[in-house]
Amino acid sequence: MSRLAVSTTDALRVTLAAPDDFDGWRDAARNLAASGVPADAVAWHIGTEEPELFGSDAPKRAAAQFPVPRNFVDLAADVVCHSDPERFALLYALLLRLRDNRHALEDEADPLVRRLQKLQKAVRRDLHKMHAFVRFREIDGRFVAFFEPEHHIVRRSASFFVGRFTNMRWSILAPDVSIHWDGEILTEGPGATRAEAPSGDPFEETWRTYYASIFNPARLKVGAMLKEMPKKYWRNMPETALVQPLIASARQRELDMIAGSAVSQEPPRAVERPGNAQAAWDALREQARTCTRCDLCGPATQTVFGEGPLTAPIMFIGEQPGDQEDLAGRPFVGPAGQLFNAVLEETGIDRSTTYVTNAVKHFKFVPRGKRRIHSKPDTGEIDACRWWVEQERALVLPQITVALGATAARSLTGKSITIGRARGAPLTLADGSECWVTVHPSFILRIPEEDRREEERALFVQDLKRVRMRAEELAE
Repeated sequence: MSRLAVSTTDALRVTLAAPDDFDGWRDAARNLAASGVPADAVAWHIGTEEPELFGSDAPKRAAAQFPVPRNFVDLAADVVCHSDPERFALLYALLLRLRDNRHALEDEADPLVRRLQKLQKAVRRDLHKMHAFVRFREIDGRFVAFFEPEHHIVRRSASFFVGRFTNMRWSILAPDVSIHWDGEILTEGPGATRAEAPSGDPFEETWRTYYASIFNPARLKVGAMLKEMPKKYWRNMPETALVQPLIASARQRELDMIAGSAVSQEPPRAVERPGNAQAAWDALREQARTCTRCDLCGPATQTVFGEGPLTAPIMFIGEQPGDQEDLAGRPFVGPAGQLFNAVLEETGIDRSTTYVTNAVKHFKFVPRGKRRIHSKPDTGEIDACRWWVEQERALVLPQITVALGATAARSLTGKSITIGRARGAPLTLADGSECWVTVHPSFILRIPEEDRREEERALFVQDLKRVRMRAEELAE
């Protein structure tokens, strides 16, 4: 909410509630533009600053009715978050131009347009850094992180972290403002210092072991790494303590990898694999044992992690563990797993050469007497567990990933997938590898009509035969 005041010199002072007060700026700018107030007659200030001595509230006018392009709204929402003290005035000046010329924003040679686009780019870069470099540490069941952005982006980033960690209780502390999520409500608090943030948690040694194990000297480009991850972010990231010694030893490790590949019988892509993938996988599984990223960890017996060789060309991803998997601690060992094994054998795929895991690592169920009835995981639970699946894929580097069911497809693609439309042809994942979508074996088991059940089983067999043939093509 903004406040408009008039001084004795007839200069208009607009006071905004916060440094990123887009709504306040928009409302004030509409009123000023409706009154024909020129840009150089307005002084923009933040509510924490001292008010003018002779200022007085001015009556509000009707909002301007002229339309503006949608890309200007997007531009303004970004630029308001910049730390440049002239950002509000610059945006208002462009708004006045758009009132007279709707296409003013299209002139990218205009100095004003170029300057605002540069501010927008800086804000979006800062948002990307925050999304990538926030590191939570668990303290008494709550995850806490500290981050120092260059611009006023903490509130702007809140929706990203709510969507990514819906079922976690977390706080992000920053110098100007802090945000807190309790699983249902997002609240704000005062800014904090790094000293108020936790300095470590029990998982960090495991995480450092994992990071060191997947470090690949053959792909190291120090300049590109520092451009993407500047040193100023390192203080809040546990793995960065390892970066300098890993860089120092990278050349020797690269030579060792080249020497080893000369006598290796692995396919050429194995040269690109991390030098100690097994140690990384062991560390990852150990960390997953105590995962609390969503509420499913409470009622479930244990985390059910993936299994299989880390050189597997095919990775199968199911929905979640069932009752028997939850008790055994292994994926696909119950009735659906038995059908899965039978179809694999029928299609000529050796399960022992594949990697098998689930999109969600804990069993979600509804108790019914002594029985535990399967319950479908929701979007928040899928997204919370997606990080584990991404790390498994980064270690295994499968040529083909098979999504068994819609939950697995969402975990891999980040969006809802209709199996009937997607099956039969590969999708391309972000890393360039192929994803094939088919049904989950449990879907077939739940079909009551025998003839339809046999029909769906035959289609499932056909899907996996295509996968086997495609894997053989890629191996040639």
